[in-house]
Amino acid sequence: MGNLLQLTHLDLSDNQLSGQIPLSIPNLAQLEFLDIAQNSLEGSIPDEVAGDKSHPKTNSWKEGTDCCSWDGVTCDHLNAHVIALDLSCNWLYGNFPSNTTLFHLPHLHKLNLAYNDFNLSKIPSEFGQFTSLFYLNLSNTGFVGEVPSQVSHLSKLVSLDLSWIHDYEQLTIDKHALEGLVHNLTQVRHLFLDEINMSSVNAHVFMNLSSFLRSLSLDFCDLQGKFPKNIFDLPNLNLLDLGGNQNLNLDHLKFNRSNNLEHLDLSGANICGGLPDSIGNLVSLKFLDLSISNLSGPVPRSLGNLLQLTHLDLSRNQLSGQIPRSLGNLLQLTDLDLSRNQLSGQIPLSILNLTQLEYMRIDGNTLEGSIPDEVTTFPNLISLDLSGNLLSGTLPSWLYTAPSLKEIYLSQNQFSGHIKKFQSKSPELIWLDNNKLQGPLPSSIFQLLNLTLLSLSSNNLSGVIELSMFSNLPNLNYLDLSHNSLSLTSNSTSSVNHILPNLIAIFFSSCNLSEFPQFLKGLKSLESLDLSCNRIEGKIPQWMQEVGNDSLSYLNVSHNSLTEVEHFPWKNIAVLDLSSNLIRGNLPIPALTINVFLISNNSFNGEVSSLICNASFLRILDLSHNNLSGTIPQCFGSLSDSLEFLNLMKNKFYGTIPPTFAKGCNLSNFNLNGNLLEGPLTPSIFNCKGLEVLDLSNNKINDTFPHWLGSLPQLQVLVLKSNHMHGSLCVNSSKSSPFFSKIQIFDLSSNYFSGPLPVGYINNFKAIINLEKIGSTVSYMGMYDYEGSAFYTYSIGIAMKGQDVELVKIFTMWMIIDLSNNQFEGEIPKVIGKLNLLKGLNLSHNNLNGGIPTSIGNLTSLEWLDLSSNRLSGTIPNRLADLPFLSSLNVSENQLHGQIPQGKQFNTFGNDSYEGNKGLCGFPVSKGCNIIEPPPPNVLKKDGSKSNIAFGWKVVLVGYGCGVVFGMSVGYVVFQTGKPKWLVNLVENQHEKRRRRKSK
Repeated sequence: MGNLLQLTHLDLSDNQLSGQIPLSIPNLAQLEFLDIAQNSLEGSIPDEVAGDKSHPKTNSWKEGTDCCSWDGVTCDHLNAHVIALDLSCNWLYGNFPSNTTLFHLPHLHKLNLAYNDFNLSKIPSEFGQFTSLFYLNLSNTGFVGEVPSQVSHLSKLVSLDLSWIHDYEQLTIDKHALEGLVHNLTQVRHLFLDEINMSSVNAHVFMNLSSFLRSLSLDFCDLQGKFPKNIFDLPNLNLLDLGGNQNLNLDHLKFNRSNNLEHLDLSGANICGGLPDSIGNLVSLKFLDLSISNLSGPVPRSLGNLLQLTHLDLSRNQLSGQIPRSLGNLLQLTDLDLSRNQLSGQIPLSILNLTQLEYMRIDGNTLEGSIPDEVTTFPNLISLDLSGNLLSGTLPSWLYTAPSLKEIYLSQNQFSGHIKKFQSKSPELIWLDNNKLQGPLPSSIFQLLNLTLLSLSSNNLSGVIELSMFSNLPNLNYLDLSHNSLSLTSNSTSSVNHILPNLIAIFFSSCNLSEFPQFLKGLKSLESLDLSCNRIEGKIPQWMQEVGNDSLSYLNVSHNSLTEVEHFPWKNIAVLDLSSNLIRGNLPIPALTINVFLISNNSFNGEVSSLICNASFLRILDLSHNNLSGTIPQCFGSLSDSLEFLNLMKNKFYGTIPPTFAKGCNLSNFNLNGNLLEGPLTPSIFNCKGLEVLDLSNNKINDTFPHWLGSLPQLQVLVLKSNHMHGSLCVNSSKSSPFFSKIQIFDLSSNYFSGPLPVGYINNFKAIINLEKIGSTVSYMGMYDYEGSAFYTYSIGIAMKGQDVELVKIFTMWMIIDLSNNQFEGEIPKVIGKLNLLKGLNLSHNNLNGGIPTSIGNLTSLEWLDLSSNRLSGTIPNRLADLPFLSSLNVSENQLHGQIPQGKQFNTFGNDSYEGNKGLCGFPVSKGCNIIEPPPPNVLKKDGSKSNIAFGWKVVLVGYGCGVVFGMSVGYVVFQTGKPKWLVNLVENQHEKRRRRKSK
């Protein structure tokens, strides 16, 4: 922990920590707040921790001595009254009594109790008795509850600080008390109320603040409404912090030249109207944070006028256009953050002027071109983040020489060329993954003694690497060389304990390995290991049981040729991927800590033990494409409160679907495709309110249509094809009916459904009609982490023109209806023309009659249409020729007649699209249109028996294939290469706190 040199706030209170306070804690030179109360720590406090800023001043208080000589006490020399009391950082702990003798000091002018812990006490109303106070600091003292209105009686206050940093409980203040503060504190110059809950107060109460005000800090107060514009007219205001108030609105900002602001933080608020050019009038500004504030439009060139600026943060907005050259004028700038916007163009050359820069973050934009280059650039730069752009060219020469550069984030760009020699020894983190870098690794990388992380995956690097070369890097704990053209070798005679002793994460996917590297034997603390997409054969060696036995949480050995796994010894395993191997035998059960268990595409056999249901944290279980048999464990239903993805497709499970899905079921994807399941559907699936994909195809399920599925609010994909389902789909049409409002893919093909086509459902397909907004902003259906990165996505295979076509993922805009190979009868309803977003429609092999509705010409997104093998009559509507994306058409084996529409897409269809319709004429059939013949007889069998021709699609899971770049897939699981981001979230269930470091 002593390595976290930029840490300003450390709160480890209320845990079960034991042992001594580490001697490295004093290394945290930037630390402003330390709370380790309520633990089981022992020993003495390091002298450096208990320094001048933090020590129990009351130790000097001796009864019978002059209190004016006590540490923290100041007296009036004329009458010996106590006028100031400073007990800040005094290690005080416990409830704060309202009858304390503190309130017997009526002459106090100054009272500072900051950074103590009063154990969630209420602020006593007696503080209102200190009518002579001009300074009161109760910040970070553990007070909770309502701020008493009596505080507003302290009309002489010049400085008031009630701010509070706490994770689970806040101070609150009501409208009456806050109005009293604003109205009565006419002399106040500094007002700090950070993290006091003001959700019940409208921000307009700050309309009449004192004109003497110099500092106003209302950080994370949950302010509501519009903040008064006149705040920027206060003549003496130097500091304004409104950060972290996501429900606060600031309309059309305008700044005057007379403004004296030096510190402005509006991060997290909603700034309407973009960033005005008048921002350049704030010439005294040193600190500007407008991150996450809904800004759009260009970055104003007038920012270049702020010559005193040291900190500029415009990150996580929708700013567009180019980075203005005028930013090169900000010669005092030490921290620049423009990340996660929509900036384009090149990085301006003027950026090289910023010689004081320590932190530069412009990641997550669409910047192009090369990085400006001069050998002596950025002598003070500590951290550089340009990842997630479209930058190209070679890496700049200053990257190898910058004397202070510790963190390099250049991943996910298009950099090419070789990695050159590092002359500086300062780098600690190097992220260069997902580029086009080539050639061998320079030997200088193995001399970066401070290096803790090296990520070079998904490039074109080549050559042979002897793993012992990394032995010079004693601090290395993360190494990713995956998906290159590298060959790794391990000298088995090397000292096991000497090679990479501190590694906790290794990613060697697609590194041409033929065995488990021997150096792993010495890694007792390994946490993550990826050896997927290699040539490893046989079984996992016995010695691997000792590798990370207590620490290993992520293991991926998928896409190899492993044949045997006896058991899983790792006690804290959370993600285990053995998919796409040759493993036979019974299925071993992992530790109860498992979150993700993937064994698809193997040859496991036998029954699944119900012991797997003891894994109460299991989120993703993929047992697909094996030879597993027996009945599905009944306990899977009770596991569904944690389980989100259950894939059992392509096995030999028989019996019925477990009827035990309980209320609170969290399943989002349930796939039983390709088994031997029978019986009716279980209504308990209705308890899975978050279900998005349900695939029960290719079984022997015998039931009528489960209308109740239509009430599942999130259901987007329903596949019941190739079962023994029967009966009518008729439902009473009601405008208030919620049936299938989000459905996008509806496949009931190859069953025995009868009656008319389901007009009631079609009317409710709001997502396809484009009436139901697709709630997700992501491109593909799947599972996403809190940052929006996909680590598990679903895919779809469709059959077109008799050939299977694999689509990598289910694009959220795919809309498909397949009712083919049933016994539907009657006419095709005109309402089908309302399905504006429909891409595929298959009604073939039914008993439909009547004409082809002209309303199908409204389906302007349609890409394929199959109406073959019915009893349709009449002509083909000419409007179909206007469908711009129609690439596959089949109306064969019907009773159609008349001229085939000509031009556009219809010129691309062959004779097989129309055969069996003797009355059709014109291109491409051989018959001309000058002979009129009667319509042909019915070509379908009268008994309604089904054709063997199948036209359908299937939902499958796919993943990144071995040795391929992002987006391509041949496997069954998708794990992004940004492993640390989602893996920590998945395994440890940590959620990103919206806590920002404040610079006062």
